[in-house]
Amino acid sequence: MNISIISIAKKERSLYDPLYQEQIKMISRFAKLEDIELFPKEVAKAHQISSEASQIAYSRLLSPMLGKNYSIALHPDGKKMDSFAFSKLISDKISLQFFIGGAYGFEKSFVDQCDAAISLSDMTMSHKIAKAVLLEQIYRAYSLLANHPYHK
Repeated sequence: MNISIISIAKKERSLYDPLYQEQIKMISRFAKLEDIELFPKEVAKAHQISSEASQIAYSRLLSPMLGKNYSIALHPDGKKMDSFAFSKLISDKISLQFFIGGAYGFEKSFVDQCDAAISLSDMTMSHKIAKAVLLEQIYRAYSLLANHPYHK
């Protein structure tokens, strides 16, 4: 199993890094996980223009990655599910890629091109917190699928 988490984010050290590394290590029992953060000049320039320009820049950057693996966008209007439903969603997939949007979220057209869209919460959260929650839920999902006692 291969998993990629692709975020519109500046590569910078943060206090969350040790948490991410611990979660990735836990997930490695079940899958290989790659954490990719992208913030090219085109996205930075678009942020100075407008939210719409930013969303378009995100789509241009990420759309070429669609179609190769099962793609899941994190989006406020995505499906809300519990840990059991999430584990079923990812259970039979060989390769997964999760997309975490930038400050302005995704265009509807990008979300529609993904295989699924999920919402982690009704609350808005930073991409750093969203990544931590997603990593925890990925580990929880694989623990459920392996009948590992972590979930209890």
